[in-house]
Amino acid sequence: MRSRYAAYVVGDDSYLARTWHPRTRPASIDASNGPRWMGLSVVSTADGREGDREGEVEFEAAYDGGVLHERSRFVRRAGRWVYLDGDVSD
Repeated sequence: MRSRYAAYVVGDDSYLARTWHPRTRPASIDASNGPRWMGLSVVSTADGREGDREGEVEFEAAYDGGVLHERSRFVRRAGRWVYLDGDVSD
């Protein structure tokens, strides 16, 4: 989760693509076109430990103009964690 946030901050589209499940990954990613990210706070986690196949991370990411609050779902694929999808809330 933290590494994907950092990739958004620096605009590393290739890292975001590699860590996004191919079933849900958009055809193109352009992190440089997003807001200016200012900080990440992990609110809670569920599963996602050694031996788990799924995990969730609830986080808040501050940006110039607001805060993104999301519960993200990750799955283990070929031994690596990848972002599957998430629910954004206000």
